[in-house]
Amino acid sequence: MLKAELRKKYMQKRKALSDDEAFFLSKKIFENFTEYFKPLPGQKVHLFIPIQKFREIDTKMFIDYFLSRSIRVFVPKIVSTQLVSIEVFNDTVYEVNAWGISEPVSNNDTGISDFDFVITPLLYCDSKGNRVGYGKGFYDVFFESVSGSTKKIGVNYFNPDEDIDDTRENDIPLDYLVTPAEVLSFSGLSE
Repeated sequence: MLKAELRKKYMQKRKALSDDEAFFLSKKIFENFTEYFKPLPGQKVHLFIPIQKFREIDTKMFIDYFLSRSIRVFVPKIVSTQLVSIEVFNDTVYEVNAWGISEPVSNNDTGISDFDFVITPLLYCDSKGNRVGYGKGFYDVFFESVSGSTKKIGVNYFNPDEDIDDTRENDIPLDYLVTPAEVLSFSGLSE
């Protein structure tokens, strides 16, 4: 199926979820992530702050968990059309941007590229780790800049059930997908 078709289909499926269903599924994804990857103090995790109107996976529980265990947390921010990584703390000040995303007020890119995990938003991921996002390409560019040992992890309410027919040469597949039901590995990497 084409990315545009998958984008539309999975946006509709996501919007059909109730707030309670989305929270419950997000919690299952969080539990599967922490059980499988067992993040440790001092590790560095880059993850997104959800766009509420798109009913993205609720990552607040991830952020709270990581910060409470001395795991460093970084979030993306678009500054001058480039995705930068901002480290966040319990006292970080946020503002809502034009897309409705809560993001740190700071624009200070940490310049860090050796993340242990990058948890990536997406609308769909196929059985090969190819993903469909919102079509802006920010994460493909970002993935090129991170360390080769960084685990690129997608989170989604839905398991893969059809292939993406129009992947491009510059598309960078995920290493893992975490769903409410399971953790899928695409690259043969181990924990």
